[in-house]
Amino acid sequence: MTLQLTGIHHLTAITANAPENLRFYTQVLGLRLVKKTVNQDDTSAYHLFYADGLASPGTDLTFFDWPVGHERRGTHSIARTGLRIASLATLEWWKARFAELKVRAGEIRDVGGRATLDFEDGEGQRLRFVVDDAGAPSNPWDKSPVPAEHQIKGLGPITLSVPDIRNTQTVLVQVMNMTETSTYPNPEGAGDVHVFSMGEGGPAAELHVAVEPDLPAAHQGAGAVHHVAFRAPDEEALHAWTERLRGFRLPSSGEVERFYFRSLYFREPNGILFEIATDGPGFAVDEPLETLGESLSLPPFLEPRRAQIEARLKPLA
Repeated sequence: MTLQLTGIHHLTAITANAPENLRFYTQVLGLRLVKKTVNQDDTSAYHLFYADGLASPGTDLTFFDWPVGHERRGTHSIARTGLRIASLATLEWWKARFAELKVRAGEIRDVGGRATLDFEDGEGQRLRFVVDDAGAPSNPWDKSPVPAEHQIKGLGPITLSVPDIRNTQTVLVQVMNMTETSTYPNPEGAGDVHVFSMGEGGPAAELHVAVEPDLPAAHQGAGAVHHVAFRAPDEEALHAWTERLRGFRLPSSGEVERFYFRSLYFREPNGILFEIATDGPGFAVDEPLETLGESLSLPPFLEPRRAQIEARLKPLA
């Protein structure tokens, strides 16, 4: 049986304004703050996780809070984050909501055969609502300001920008066992976007790669994406991916214990950071599902430093 990734696990981006980030993603987009913790490699920075009502794998949009300048947009980057919603009617509801709240947004249009709406948060994080009417499960958050039928279902597709697709394509297909399923004209400019599917495919399990050789290289900062993570069902599957990367002599971090999941990091040939992460044990491993995100959570190895860590963090309110 071929080793398969099963979709997008989470996406991690960068903010320089955690309080405003919290307001936008919970009060404007209606996502649930399911984990308030710190960057395990830089405990001076918050790591905020937003997801659906059950903190399901594949719904996590996460942010590192770093005091950095704005990103310089370009290629060698993750250029846009897809967020799945249920219907064209929901897309129209969001278009009206963004007009009322003065959120920067484009027009509803077809991209790659699906109805979409592009928009940005206050730091220029590039997002795209994508209609996913295939009946994928939805787990609304009952305290969201957004009605249940209009809430975000999860992540996907995610769009990369590369100047040359050839080596990236080789890694996606030959190493990561994705299938190139289609192409469509780049809505942002010249050239094509190549669609790669994982597992059973569909918008929750697609990576879109735009070929943009005329752009300068991106420089990460506030409003940029740090990395994208793909789903492995369990630790056994993650072990298999670790061995597979080793067999292809693709450098990696080795397996890293993140407490809420276990991870493996590596860079594809254009320098974009990828992660493969397990679905479990999940965010309810250290606090009740009903009160996720209400207090600062620390993995066990950081718990002895709680007082020191809390003293260095800025208030989110």
